[in-house]
Amino acid sequence: MLGIIRQKAFGQRIRPAVSAWRGYSSAAKEMTVREALNSALDEEMSADPKVFLMGEEVGEYQGAYKISKGLLDKYGPERVLDTPITEAGFTGIGVGAAYHGLKPVIEFMTFNFSMQAIDHIINSAAKSNYMSAGQISVPIVFRGPNGAAAGVGAQHSHCYAAWYASCPGLKVLAPYSSEDARGLLKAAIRDPDPVVFLENELLYGETFPVSAEVLDSSFCLPIGKAKIEKEGKDVTITAFSKMVGYALKAAEILAKEGISAEVINLRSIRPLDRNTINASVRKTNRLVTVEEGFPQHGVGAEICASVVEESFGYLDAPVERIAGADVPMPYAANLERLAVPQVEDIVRAAKRACYRSV
Repeated sequence: MLGIIRQKAFGQRIRPAVSAWRGYSSAAKEMTVREALNSALDEEMSADPKVFLMGEEVGEYQGAYKISKGLLDKYGPERVLDTPITEAGFTGIGVGAAYHGLKPVIEFMTFNFSMQAIDHIINSAAKSNYMSAGQISVPIVFRGPNGAAAGVGAQHSHCYAAWYASCPGLKVLAPYSSEDARGLLKAAIRDPDPVVFLENELLYGETFPVSAEVLDSSFCLPIGKAKIEKEGKDVTITAFSKMVGYALKAAEILAKEGISAEVINLRSIRPLDRNTINASVRKTNRLVTVEEGFPQHGVGAEICASVVEESFGYLDAPVERIAGADVPMPYAANLERLAVPQVEDIVRAAKRACYRSV
């Protein structure tokens, strides 16, 4: 209903939030995650004048992580807005703009700082559509780096996937590859609901192959659909963001030892693709969940609950959960490494799952 209202109000057709899913075509080039995010923002701002970017240092400085490089020169200061260091202030302004039909993209220098604006994200954005009986839409994207970086301490290294995914009214996305970053950010900007878009600082400079299809301006990934990065038959490994890369490395090691691991890139934390996860577990009969966040009430805990509810009879071994340590992130490099999952942790967990039985 709200989409119809918006079309009438602005006299423009709103593009669908997802495109039809098609398989990979041959890789056309390589692209960093930073370039993928920048190109997605550029194309969506070009296609829809209601889209604008706001946050600290997104304009004159070209973005703290150079995600918004070149956008100020192209679109001007009315659509690329530098703000003071006041997350509560510019997030509230963004939510108000979304109430009036604009499509703000709010950048946090780190999602740890989004705690300053959590009232606007949860109470003002996430709940408005429900509390207004569908009369108010909040088409806004909250994006920025999430999770552990390197040597930045407890106040800059927390993963907020489970926090925001627990809140009705929000959609929560966590890209891994350049394809994920480009296709999911486009989907987030086009979506009529508030979307929390969790990037990873350590992935910005990572390069991934992308196909000609991914580079097309119409490319868009479906929200709520996971991707099987590697098929396998012995154990299912679920992961998101940077941990997908770790899971794939673990799968390579396991393959040398005769264990075939299926790696699922969740992509979407809320909605969660329970169907893909459960279908995989029913095939492999074993499950390892991987995340950087705290173990209690985490994304892995939710996945475990879903599998127990829907596929318990298929499990041949207890579920293994790999998560960050249940402590604030240490600053010292040696302790920091111990506090976040490593490839060897995933390998050991997969072996336990394969060599144990219920």
